[in-house]
Amino acid sequence: MSTSKAKTPQTMKPVTAAKKLGILLSAAPAEFQEGVVSRDELNALQADPPSWLADLRRMGPHPRQVVAAKLRVSASGLARAGITGPLTTAEIETLKAENPDWLERERAIQTEVRQEELRLKQQRAKA
Repeated sequence: MSTSKAKTPQTMKPVTAAKKLGILLSAAPAEFQEGVVSRDELNALQADPPSWLADLRRMGPHPRQVVAAKLRVSASGLARAGITGPLTTAEIETLKAENPDWLERERAIQTEVRQEELRLKQQRAKA
């Protein structure tokens, strides 16, 4: 005999939700940081972001993975350059404009890595 249970909503910690939203948890409002986020709430935030989320995504501060993506380098490349904390969009744009040597070097490394990954993928597809 099977008994039907009420389906409990899937929830996640705020840090997980922040990662999925691509934002820095410490920059989010207190009510977001202190509560749990259900899958439905996360989907609603992604589909129709409130102003605080849109502002964070637009202006930052951004987490390392987002900074790395915006600069087209790896997170390891940021660490090698001494960038360990979050950056705002303005700081990222300044780095892009200045185009320091480390940024050019890390972009070249990232390009090589992507080309090698593509080559290996194509090689596996042939095999």
